[in-house]
Amino acid sequence: MAASKSTNTYNRQNWEDAEFPILCQTCLGDNPYVRMTKEKYGKECKICARPFTIFRWCPGARMRFKKTEVCQTCSKVKNCCQTCLLDLEYGLPLQVRDAALSIKDDMPKSDVNKEYYTQNMEREIANSDGTQAVGAVGKSQSPSDLLLKLARTTPYYKRNRPHICSFWVKGECKRGEECPYRHEKPTDPDDPLADQNIKDRFYGVNDPVAHKLLNRAATMPKLEAPEDRTITTLYVGGLGDKISEKDLRDHFYQFGEIRSINVVARQQCAFVQFTTRQSSELAAERSFNKLIMNGRRLNIKWGRSQAQQALMGKKDGEFKDIVQLEPVPGLPGALPLPPTDGGDEGSRNYFNLPQHPPPLMPPPMPHLVSMPPPPGYTGPPPPLPGFPRLPPPLRPPGFPPSTTTQPSQQQAVHYPSQDPQRMGAVQQS
Repeated sequence: MAASKSTNTYNRQNWEDAEFPILCQTCLGDNPYVRMTKEKYGKECKICARPFTIFRWCPGARMRFKKTEVCQTCSKVKNCCQTCLLDLEYGLPLQVRDAALSIKDDMPKSDVNKEYYTQNMEREIANSDGTQAVGAVGKSQSPSDLLLKLARTTPYYKRNRPHICSFWVKGECKRGEECPYRHEKPTDPDDPLADQNIKDRFYGVNDPVAHKLLNRAATMPKLEAPEDRTITTLYVGGLGDKISEKDLRDHFYQFGEIRSINVVARQQCAFVQFTTRQSSELAAERSFNKLIMNGRRLNIKWGRSQAQQALMGKKDGEFKDIVQLEPVPGLPGALPLPPTDGGDEGSRNYFNLPQHPPPLMPPPMPHLVSMPPPPGYTGPPPPLPGFPRLPPPLRPPGFPPSTTTQPSQQQAVHYPSQDPQRMGAVQQS
């Protein structure tokens, strides 16, 4: 039975009497209707060894019952959950948080010094609003890149599962499916995670979970800034359909002045260009593996200069290699410089066009030669009586006379216009 608080001692007058525990979302469970049992001064705190109010509840279906392990004074000093002793803000072990924030909180572990330290912390908590941590944790306000990389942003309800049934491991469990414990193979006893101590977790000493997370952080990739100081562009990949240019501008505006934001909807990526290199480095450091918009973790990389893209090509999965195409035949090449020596203007080829030979002229037409008459041809038939004879056809100058005509014969003149002597063309001897 718990001791009485009415005894006239200072420590008993300061026993904890709380109405609701300080819990994280994981320990509280996914069930919005939680039924808790409360017992005043039910057990002593595992850290300060003072009686405090015990809360016990079930986080959800097929989960084990959980209860508070440390008092609220120790919880507020370390800003941790009363049950799992993980940080309330980041969900990480206290050793990882203290290493990231460079906190050296040497809490006393002896009985007398522990009571004195606890009384001073309670006095400091009474003077504050009670919503923030006190001590070295409350004084450390500098953000940490390591905490943002390792922080657990969503609850991990798998941690509330029942323990492994020891009878099932021995092969003697007779409950079957009604057994409230897990029927699974236990972990390796040589695994460091199988041996965890609640005091080591609270003081941040020799915590195997913290060592695992710190080793993971050491092997995480880092975004190295390019050597070219003129590059101030960041590549943002994995945008999806719901992230717009306004969302990107609202996030990157806090790091410095933005020159331009180009969103490529087809490739689901964007290019954010800053005016200064310092702003781009700050944005890359604060956003690499930390930028989450609309439930999507965005990929942050440095952009490349145009000259480097032409030489090296684009890679890393989001870009395709530049394809060098063959030149189109028939197009002129680069224009040469105009000649400086005053040569022939007609010989200057300013457009680098191919030189073609001059066009070929058609051969001259030979003079028409009259064909000989066919055998048995005696000439044109005589004119009918009463009809005049037709004049000979006109021939161009130089055309040879026809062999069928007889120049010795004198043709009759029927009209004055047919007289060659009328115009003086033929002189009479």
